[in-house]
Amino acid sequence: MSGKKIDEEKHRDDRIEQTGQVTLDKNGKSHSIHLISVIGEVEGHDNLSNNSKTTKYEHILPELAAIEDSKDIDGVLILLNTMGGDVEAGLAIAEMIASLSKPTVSLVLGGSHSIGVPIAVSTDYSYIVPTGTMVIHPVRMNGMVIGVPQTFDYFRQIQNRITGFVCSHCRITKARLEELMMETGVLTKDVGTILVGEEAVCEGIINATGGIKEAMEKLHTLIGKNKKNK
Repeated sequence: MSGKKIDEEKHRDDRIEQTGQVTLDKNGKSHSIHLISVIGEVEGHDNLSNNSKTTKYEHILPELAAIEDSKDIDGVLILLNTMGGDVEAGLAIAEMIASLSKPTVSLVLGGSHSIGVPIAVSTDYSYIVPTGTMVIHPVRMNGMVIGVPQTFDYFRQIQNRITGFVCSHCRITKARLEELMMETGVLTKDVGTILVGEEAVCEGIINATGGIKEAMEKLHTLIGKNKKNK
């Protein structure tokens, strides 16, 4: 193996390890696909502990901007296995993905909980594996909460932003989404709903069940249509 080939593979491995991202360009269709993984907890303005698996929004946002600006990237595949995290950071990532002109597909693997839901539905098409889960619940806030009307108004504004985004990017209605959020008989110590695989599809949140094969095939199809339209 040549020195150049070794350096390229080392750079590829380092990139996966540090950012969870890689460019897939060895397929027979000559399509260049950028893969982004959203894993662990979505980290916002505060740094989480070194023991936590995190997705840093300051890594994801510039990369998405670079993807939009690149003539070499044809599409984006988002892999999700996240417990949720910072609301503002998660919504920022979701809005960036939704605004890309390149075809996008998401695949929910272990789970896409809480603020992971808007990220999962932000793509042009979404998949969930049969055992994948999505937890739908209202906004939570850590630390001391001051019980004044302004605080509750702020909570309501955040919740409306999340609900509005989700409902505008999938088939579920606002009334049904709020019903799932406020369910009291599913989570033992909390309100909300756990949807597994096909249940998320039946509720209209995710487009279809499938794995990496289906997600890649769909993305190649969308890229082909996009190139044909141009």
